[in-house]
Amino acid sequence: MANVFSILLIRSYAKGEIQHFRLLFLQPMKTTDVRKVCLKPHQSMGPSSLKAMEDLNSVTVGPLKRRERQRKRIPEIIKTKLQRNLSCSGTKVKKTLTGFFPVVKWLPKYNVKEYLWGDLMSGLIIGIILIPQAIAYCLLAGLEPIYGLYTSFFANIIYFLMGTSKHVSVGIFSLMSLMVGQVVDREVYLAGFDLNEDSTKSAFGLNSTGEANTTLVNLKIMALNMECGKECYAISIATALTFLAGVYQVLMAVLRLGFVSIYLSAPMLDGFATGASCTILTVQAKYLLGLKIPRHQGYGTVVVTWINIFKNIHKTNFCDLITSAICITVLVAGKEIQDRYKDRLKIPLPTELVVVAVATIVSHFADLNGQFSSSISGAIPTGFVPPKVPSFELMPRVAYDAIPLAVISFAFTVSLSEMFAKKNGYTVKPNQEMIAIGFCNIIPSFFHSFTTSAALAKTMVKDSTGCKTQVSSIVSALVVLLVLLFFAPFFYALQKCVLACIIIVSLRGALRKFLDVPKQWRESKIEAIVWFMTMSSTALISVELGLAIGVVFSLICVVAQTQNPKVSLLGQIEQTNDFEDMEEYDNLSPVPKVKIFRFQSPLFYANKDFFLKSLYKATDLEPFLEITRRRKLEKKAREKAAKKAVDETNGDVSVNLISKNIDFHTIILDCSCISIIDTAGVSTFKMVLKDYKEVGVNVILACCNTPVIDALRRGSFFGAADKNMEQLSFHTIHSAVCFATRTTQLVNDSSV
Repeated sequence: MANVFSILLIRSYAKGEIQHFRLLFLQPMKTTDVRKVCLKPHQSMGPSSLKAMEDLNSVTVGPLKRRERQRKRIPEIIKTKLQRNLSCSGTKVKKTLTGFFPVVKWLPKYNVKEYLWGDLMSGLIIGIILIPQAIAYCLLAGLEPIYGLYTSFFANIIYFLMGTSKHVSVGIFSLMSLMVGQVVDREVYLAGFDLNEDSTKSAFGLNSTGEANTTLVNLKIMALNMECGKECYAISIATALTFLAGVYQVLMAVLRLGFVSIYLSAPMLDGFATGASCTILTVQAKYLLGLKIPRHQGYGTVVVTWINIFKNIHKTNFCDLITSAICITVLVAGKEIQDRYKDRLKIPLPTELVVVAVATIVSHFADLNGQFSSSISGAIPTGFVPPKVPSFELMPRVAYDAIPLAVISFAFTVSLSEMFAKKNGYTVKPNQEMIAIGFCNIIPSFFHSFTTSAALAKTMVKDSTGCKTQVSSIVSALVVLLVLLFFAPFFYALQKCVLACIIIVSLRGALRKFLDVPKQWRESKIEAIVWFMTMSSTALISVELGLAIGVVFSLICVVAQTQNPKVSLLGQIEQTNDFEDMEEYDNLSPVPKVKIFRFQSPLFYANKDFFLKSLYKATDLEPFLEITRRRKLEKKAREKAAKKAVDETNGDVSVNLISKNIDFHTIILDCSCISIIDTAGVSTFKMVLKDYKEVGVNVILACCNTPVIDALRRGSFFGAADKNMEQLSFHTIHSAVCFATRTTQLVNDSSV
């Protein structure tokens, strides 16, 4: 039995449950003292165990010793990094090139037999999906359909060369198109153009109708001198915006600023996407009804647009309305069939392409534009427009607008890359992903393209149709190239209401988030509030401000949780040396004469007052008030003693009687949940130690991590040269309880 107990005691020390072994057994102790120190009230020990424990009194074991870490000085760190980054060798050049162009590394190892069929199928399907979406999303961007095809073509090729994800589909994205469209419409409006799609009227009163691109308007905007019409000016704004967004993304990658995305929480991003979807739905609603209403500029787009729609509802084009109803019915039915039988269907149904093809044929042969004035896409040229450098004169006008575009674009791309990499068992490089998406914006901006991002829906389709590598992106680009070179003019008669239907139906996933609100509220009320705040501000104010409000509000919620964290008093679990919250668990025993207080948050300047109030409330003792009360009672006792001619000793006795009203002698601060502590927190600990000491209560710490201990040492919490560290800090709550109980017992014995 003695050997077993010795082994258990040594194991307890190794686990940190008995930290100050030397301190506990430095002086001879009675068997009753040993029982009080290391056993709970309901435990008992045999004589042989007690004898074995007394034999261990002579053992001297020091406390845990911290490892000494030699930290390099800042000049040495800078010198090392410069030598590593600025050195040049053949191996390093090869590594840099393969890192910058990952395709060089994986393409030579491409397994044609195993990968080719899946890549061909997924690439072909994505290409078919891209064609109608590329044309449709140009409505959101306020640009001509040909530019959407350019964007889809170049983005797929560049990501094939530079991306590290095998499954992500990069290209045109509804949210990016909306944000680009808002900037384009604002600048076009400020330039004096008419925002009506059927007019190219300028600020100078010149107008040209559908044949029209021959009339040119001389504009002088700031330092910009160019001869350009509305379409030309719109794409100039879009390319300048896209170029800046790409530059921002590359700079963030070079400066290692990818951590910015961690502040975009999942509820905030969901709320932002849902609010933006409401805006997209509102902007496209006028096409469903065939109304010619300019897009509202400024805040409150959703509210103002719906007001304008209802004001002009009598002008509804019934041809567009009927076409929209039919198209939405077919598209939704196709999506529902796809969702219900996705396990049986080997490939997704090309519902959008079928709707576009049939609608274009019907519109062409029925002459819906001539007979019913239905808005159509118009001529889409074949081939490529000569490349052009983005206008540097326009960039100062859109420099601020490019920031949220850059952040949202890389946040979606990196998160989707990591999600599908984890699903399929490989890794991606987030920093290289930022560089890739940055160049997917920089290079295409020279070829009349606008901002791109990874898209969840198309990425899921790629994953489900057997995609193995980014060779599928080349296949998709070839499909788009065929349309650009041969089939683009066939979409001349395609109605805009059909494109609007494709956009609106694609928002089903984001709009279904409204159905998840009750579940989210039950799981986390704070996250539900963040979602609602971001969604409502994005939809009711503006997309850019909605993003900013969402980020700020989510950070405020985090700060609020740290300012008002949960606090608790701990009790001992029966038959163990563990301690838990007495409010949350039953069958816990409070340690006699000891209060164990847990503060579940970092301790810093913003919540130090809450810490003090919570501690005073939990212990039912506020030292300052107790000292004041004692002084008043002491003064009254002395006055009575003076009247009755009693010596000063009686006065001291009355004070001692007052101090016995406190039912505990030690407070143990459980610091296991305090990850960091600043100078204000250290000062708070020092004040607590001092104030409670004045009323006869000891304060000790337990379970402090090394950063907290280092901060306390720097703040001289443990005294000069940390002389009181062994008496104030313990690695476990149990060792702190043992120390507190033994200290009190020694005091009682000495008083006897």
